[in-house]
Amino acid sequence: MAEWPDPRIAPNNAGVTVDGRAIGSAAIDQGLRSHMLKVYNYMASAVLLTGIIALVFAQSGLALQVLSTPLRYVLMFAPLAFIFLIGARAHKMTTGGLQVAFWAFATVMGLSMSSIFLVFSGESIARTFFITAAAFLSLSLWGYTTKKDLTGWGSFLIMGVVGLLLAMVVNLFLGSSTMQMVISALGVLIFAGLTAYDTQRIKSEYVAFAGHESLGKMAIMSALNLYLDFVNMFQFLLSFLDGDD
Repeated sequence: MAEWPDPRIAPNNAGVTVDGRAIGSAAIDQGLRSHMLKVYNYMASAVLLTGIIALVFAQSGLALQVLSTPLRYVLMFAPLAFIFLIGARAHKMTTGGLQVAFWAFATVMGLSMSSIFLVFSGESIARTFFITAAAFLSLSLWGYTTKKDLTGWGSFLIMGVVGLLLAMVVNLFLGSSTMQMVISALGVLIFAGLTAYDTQRIKSEYVAFAGHESLGKMAIMSALNLYLDFVNMFQFLLSFLDGDD
């Protein structure tokens, strides 16, 4: 996670003070709407790019050729390498550099996800995508509007993600269809929770850093988090609903 400078929040919640400049609550509300719109635009554009890349790569026949060779492991682990790279270098990158890394990651993710078009039918993929989109919008809206503090969910959900990864590695050797269904169901629930949690966290971060020059980079990193929530929820839901196809 990038380390952002720490602005001072006004104790009366009427606004914030950043570098000696007072920012009123009305300006925060307007800025927050603009910031969230930017985050969602980045996220939706990345999802669209990933989908197009995945579809074109699969239909071209290149996906089947590559996935039949040891290069499939490169496609499998390249997105994970990008995540570690972006997370470690985000605070040192310029906003433009971070944008390039973000779009490159979405492209690599599309190449990696092209395999779903070789395993699942187009109807199943489309149905699951629209279900995921509806669930994501509902959960994100709830996370944005709820008065409930979701901060405590963070550690629990991250532990859940780690547990999922370990279970997936174990099941690579076991090959249990029952365990795969359990993993998929838990994956959907965990990333559903992360969608609401991340949305509230993004909102809170904006209020804390309103007016700071780092907001451009924060919008990209926030979009990346929501993108990962969406894509992972989609993949686990696809596996859960159509695991026997």
